[in-house]
Amino acid sequence: MVMKTKTSLLILLTAVLGALVSPMSADAATNPDIPDPNQNFVLTGAGATFPFPLIDLWRVEYKNSFDNVDLNYQSIGSGGGIKQHIETTVNFAASDKPLTESERELAPGTLHIPESIGGVVIAYNLPEVPYDGLKLTADAVAGIFLGEITKWNDPKITSENPELNLPDAEIVTVHRSDGSGTTFIFTDYLTTVSSTWDEKVGIGKSVAWPNGLGAAGNEGVASIVKSTEYSIGYIELAYAFQTGIDFAYVENADKTAFIEPSLESISAASSGASDSLPAAEDSWVGVSLVNAPGTQSYPIASFTYLLVFDDLKSVTDSKAQAKAVIHMINWMITEGQQYSSSLLYVPLSDKVVKLSQDGLQKIKYDGELLWDPNAVSTASTQEVKQETVNSEEGGGCLIATATYGSEFAPQVQQLREIRDNQLMNTESGSAFMSGFNELYYTFSPTIADMERESPIFKEAVKLGLTPMLSTLAIMENAETESEVLGLGLSVIALNLGMYIAAPAMMFYGISKKVKSIKLS
Repeated sequence: MVMKTKTSLLILLTAVLGALVSPMSADAATNPDIPDPNQNFVLTGAGATFPFPLIDLWRVEYKNSFDNVDLNYQSIGSGGGIKQHIETTVNFAASDKPLTESERELAPGTLHIPESIGGVVIAYNLPEVPYDGLKLTADAVAGIFLGEITKWNDPKITSENPELNLPDAEIVTVHRSDGSGTTFIFTDYLTTVSSTWDEKVGIGKSVAWPNGLGAAGNEGVASIVKSTEYSIGYIELAYAFQTGIDFAYVENADKTAFIEPSLESISAASSGASDSLPAAEDSWVGVSLVNAPGTQSYPIASFTYLLVFDDLKSVTDSKAQAKAVIHMINWMITEGQQYSSSLLYVPLSDKVVKLSQDGLQKIKYDGELLWDPNAVSTASTQEVKQETVNSEEGGGCLIATATYGSEFAPQVQQLREIRDNQLMNTESGSAFMSGFNELYYTFSPTIADMERESPIFKEAVKLGLTPMLSTLAIMENAETESEVLGLGLSVIALNLGMYIAAPAMMFYGISKKVKSIKLS
């Protein structure tokens, strides 16, 4: 009875958090077979937090066209994703760094599929400079994170910012505490521009930082920087945009200008890379976009990758599920690219897409090729037309739409992390999410579209969600089954009180008052 009660409460709690989830139309010259419409599929992925905002939006848009496919992606960091890929516990992984040669030996047959291009920004909290644009040279960035530059009024910083009154305050550096592709990109940059960094620290998903505070995830670093005066850290561009955090302009490789991180400057950094990329099945060690030449190139940019095996039998339950994996990944790198710019990721070039599709066409299930580009797709003309119509209708997650770009965006991201890393570790939670998504997305896209059409309605939804978003953060403290149970009860009680009991009592009071007025 106790276990049954625990399971029921976990399901209820996951239901509340489930509203923060969003699960995802493919149309290329030749397409892989669409997911079998007579089956339901739950696809699993794990890894980088760097592309998480984009993957989360893909989950919504793909679901709009293929409602029998749910994606459960856990943003646990590139290190965690690679580990799960090697252990064959997910259908695919995501990483901001290519596999090393030793990792390739542990996961033979891994394909690297670039999914997008992003930038890492250097975020800071300077009360004296409450806006973007602090200029930093490569030497200054390396010196700060090496602990050689310890004050904000150090000459190596003030010399490039003579118009600013920089304080005599200690610099607090913030870095990732978990294995992270964002760390790999940033340390790749530092290693490239600083021989001292190369000798003392080096490059990696995790490194021995000379100093500073550690935090898990892009959202963790962003949170510490926002709450700690005189701090500086590194986060992915989309997180900087969502949190409204200030970020630096960084000196380009040519040493001719300080470049603002943007779609244009990150695209400039990647413009010459596609002609020299390896095939999907080859080693990608050494592939890098950092410190790319060009007067307008932002120097801290990188591909982010999907990692998938060239034979999916070991990571899927059936040939049909394996086909669904290929179809969804192909959708992500083709039709899904239209959503990249809205979240400040650079869409892939046609050459990179073609390279990735060549790799997907080599994927097998128990030795049998799954995608024959010369075969007629199982999608009929009518189905493809319907997919296009669905895509154009919009839709999405009502909570994501209401809070995107607002002060709640970091909070929603934090709650997703709680869901993925804590609550989704229970069987009841995972089982519930499949059913919940099916119910939730019968009405969520309609409300999300209404939010897009009416800013007033969007604000009303956001205000209505505020109490729930605040109370759910309590679950961050839940680590054990009993803590999940206890805190889950508290969250459920609070939300029932705010959304049901309080309005009911208010309505009752008003009704009673109206009745007494009529009687008098």
